[in-house]
Amino acid sequence: ELRHRASPWQRNLGYPLAMLGLLALTGISVLIVCFHVLELLLDDAAMPRGIQDASLGQVSFSIFGSFGAALQVVLIFYLMVSSVVGFYSSPLFTRLLPERQDTPLTKIIGNCVSLLVLSSALPVFSRTLGITRFDLLGDFGRFNWLGNFYIVFLYNMGFAGLTTLCLVKRVSWAVQAELIHAFGEDR
Repeated sequence: ELRHRASPWQRNLGYPLAMLGLLALTGISVLIVCFHVLELLLDDAAMPRGIQDASLGQVSFSIFGSFGAALQVVLIFYLMVSSVVGFYSSPLFTRLLPERQDTPLTKIIGNCVSLLVLSSALPVFSRTLGITRFDLLGDFGRFNWLGNFYIVFLYNMGFAGLTTLCLVKRVSWAVQAELIHAFGEDR
């Protein structure tokens, strides 16, 4: 119903641009993770351990300079939003969604705890995937399991594989549905 009430500009320009933006961000994050997997296989320095000697402002955290740093910020924001959307879309947590002017206090507390856990895991998540090397102020590189090659490698491979599978499934099903509709096979 919301799509039918949307303006033609929004339907014909806004939605396709938003979809292309989401596809581009997903593709860039998968490419960065695949590049990080190759780095893990070739160089031990790619492990997400803490940075001991680098001071903030003296060393660039991206090989592409300011553009790379801005891209890292956008990708981390995208991962944050997509993890929150994915969390609330899972069948187990759909009941946790707040309702307007009818949310009990226990559900509000549950939402606060869930968002706190997700936001606390985001720096470790983005660092383990190789999207950023920035430690924030928590020095998350001190976790012992971040030095385990197999855990980090399988985590990166799982993310790249599952994200690619989801992307291919979503895009190919949409294209398949449009082709079926275009050829009139849906009747």
